[in-house]
Amino acid sequence: MKQIFRDKVVIITGASSGIGEATAREFAANGSRVMLAARSEEKLRKITGEIRALGQEANYCVTDVSREEECRNLVESTVRIYGTINILVNNAGISMRAPFADVDLKVLHALMNVNFWGTVYCTKYALPYLVANKGSLVGVSSVAGFHGLPGRTGYSASKFAMHGLLETIRIENLNKGLHVMIIAPGFTSSEIRKHALTADGSEQGVSPRPEDKLMTPEYVAKWVLKGIRKKKRNKILTWIGRLTALFQRILPELVDRAYYNEMAREPDSPLR
Repeated sequence: MKQIFRDKVVIITGASSGIGEATAREFAANGSRVMLAARSEEKLRKITGEIRALGQEANYCVTDVSREEECRNLVESTVRIYGTINILVNNAGISMRAPFADVDLKVLHALMNVNFWGTVYCTKYALPYLVANKGSLVGVSSVAGFHGLPGRTGYSASKFAMHGLLETIRIENLNKGLHVMIIAPGFTSSEIRKHALTADGSEQGVSPRPEDKLMTPEYVAKWVLKGIRKKKRNKILTWIGRLTALFQRILPELVDRAYYNEMAREPDSPLR
């Protein structure tokens, strides 16, 4: 693994916590030169300092991926420091929890701006370098990108949109050696559920799931690197996710009912 990723230049968005932070640390541990991107300079500075203290290479660029110019600056800053880009991991994302009938449309705009447009902006400016290097373009997604999840209309819509974007980019570059991977972890212990938006756009504040029993960010990070090494197209990390992708084509009504029942069992579920 270290021979494959040594000196590769990697941008990771949403790198101030959770999957993004763990992935940045994993790449750095395998010899990559890592650019961490997120909105919190304090967190980015701390993580970057800890990576450097281990003798590994890292920099950071404060970036709100919902802003095109900040994504352009992220790419330009990376190229200015490291000369090129080999891998882009589009990980930045936010979630929501509210029925569509109740949700303020500003919540859906927020989800699309970060989860979809953030991927669009970063990919647009990094793509020439990725293609030139026959590199890897990665989107961190969810089972919500394969089948709609009740109470998560904006989240599912943004992930479906991400999938369409990345799949099309893959096809457009079939003869250029670009690797494109969509990776879908299961529920992963992170801050995303605490910061998930409710119907009025306020943060949920408390996770409805037992975070200590969920998939770890470190586990997901290792699979990001494995997936890139093996040139995976889609990597779904749970059996439930794989079965969802399969059965939505065979027994979609069964999948609908299963997810409705699962989400309805959450504490304070918005489903009635």
